[in-house]
Amino acid sequence: MAHTCRNCKRTFATELELELHRDTCAEGQLFCDNCGERFEERTATTDGWHYRCPSENCDGEGIGEDIHQVESVRIAKQ
Repeated sequence: MAHTCRNCKRTFATELELELHRDTCAEGQLFCDNCGERFEERTATTDGWHYRCPSENCDGEGIGEDIHQVESVRIAKQ
């Protein structure tokens, strides 16, 4: 079974290879609801599973909680 990076669509033979790749993938862009910052995925995680906003004064954490993929965030029009 192939393991595919959700950001750059590269495939890997094992889940471990994919996890290691996620730490360095430059395609992943994240957005923090708490502080409004945008950053690369690799700056927000050390293990590929736990995410925390890299901004110094922000406590945002968790994919789907405070941190979201930029491509899935839509701007609301007023």
